[in-house]
Amino acid sequence: MAKIPHRLYLSEEQIPKQWYNLRADMKEQPDPLLNPATLKPVTIDDLKPVFCEELAKQELDGTTRYIDIPEEVQEMYKVYRPSPLIRAYNLEKALDTPAKIYYKFEGNNTSGSHKLNSAIAQAYYAKKEGLTSVTTETGAGQWGTALSEACSYFGLDLTVYMVKGSYIQKPFRKAVIQTFGGNVIASPSDTTVAGRKILAENPNTTGSLGCAISEAVETATTTPNCRYVLGSVLNQVLLHQSIIGLETKIAMEMLGEYPDVVIGCAGGGSNLGGLIGPFMQDKLTGKANPRIVAVEPASCPSLTRGKYAYDFCDTGKMTPMARMYTLGSGFIPSANHAGGLRYHGMSPILSKLYHDGYMEAVSYEQTKVFEAATLFAKKETILPAPESAHAIKGAIDEALKCKETGEAKTILFGLTGTGYFDMTAYESFMNKTMTDYIPTDEDLEKGFASLPKID
Repeated sequence: MAKIPHRLYLSEEQIPKQWYNLRADMKEQPDPLLNPATLKPVTIDDLKPVFCEELAKQELDGTTRYIDIPEEVQEMYKVYRPSPLIRAYNLEKALDTPAKIYYKFEGNNTSGSHKLNSAIAQAYYAKKEGLTSVTTETGAGQWGTALSEACSYFGLDLTVYMVKGSYIQKPFRKAVIQTFGGNVIASPSDTTVAGRKILAENPNTTGSLGCAISEAVETATTTPNCRYVLGSVLNQVLLHQSIIGLETKIAMEMLGEYPDVVIGCAGGGSNLGGLIGPFMQDKLTGKANPRIVAVEPASCPSLTRGKYAYDFCDTGKMTPMARMYTLGSGFIPSANHAGGLRYHGMSPILSKLYHDGYMEAVSYEQTKVFEAATLFAKKETILPAPESAHAIKGAIDEALKCKETGEAKTILFGLTGTGYFDMTAYESFMNKTMTDYIPTDEDLEKGFASLPKID
């Protein structure tokens, strides 16, 4: 049998023409988003002041299994897709494992990550609706970068509220966003009511995604012809990101392979949800039974230590409430947390799947994550984003288990992007100034105390 190639690219014609809606195959739907004023399930009319109408429809659609990708979106996908499925031969050799390790690499675009898959779609629908501007938040900066590219392409103005800790740590991300015409503001800021309130309560805060979302939503709802767009967590985002898993499954079928374990990093859930979609479909429909593993940071452990409860998606409590695994909307990761994946909650879809036992979750300290990232870079020649390195650490641990047991499992993980804008974090690791902070139960209780009381 011929050796499996290092890299497999699909042809342009094989790029999927439809997104996959995982909710259509779930035995039980995630609990609905709630209007915080009425505590009733949100409607299209509730969401239209915040989101584009077509995206609001996608957000609430739990039955349509496949949704056509608009031709304009397909054409822009072709600029950088399909992305490669890569066999990590050198990493396998270094680990001396009988396991086969594959990764889907989403860093082959200027944003350096998978985020462009949804940014293009959301910018397209905004332009189609006749809007002139959008707002958003960004943590590590990948989403803000991707959205700035998409907005530049479709001719939309963009304001990005960037978590202050990342704004300081990653100045070049800010510069790329500005290069594509985006306006970047460190969050929390004095430009919004929500930001000023947060600063009044904690002047030295490094911010959080929850803070930045509050500011972006406020700006969108008070600016004419403007809407808010989000890079993770939402059902619509996981829908757009399904392009990752759909391409991956086609490629693995071409190789005659199927993963025993599928591993993804988990912050809000966009990459993980996109990668696992068609494999979770097999699991839900009884066609196969792969293990699905979410890997999150020990500094922000929403799945492994959070509560499954209704919570606000933002710190200012302006958004609908979602039932998800959460650390509380007021939770702010430690200032020394450089590994990304900072969101206080997890996608309602993934939260439901985890709650119902279809997924596993593990967490790692950031120094162990960067150890894995450095080994991977040396062996596979790609410098991974710190977020992606969580999945790398999970894959390495699974491969080492195979070494102990002698099992030749097939491991698949998502390499969400590159780490070339994260050199401050890498320097901290190499200089041994990086430290691990794991929140205590007492720390977490402060966030849980703010959870809304819903029967």
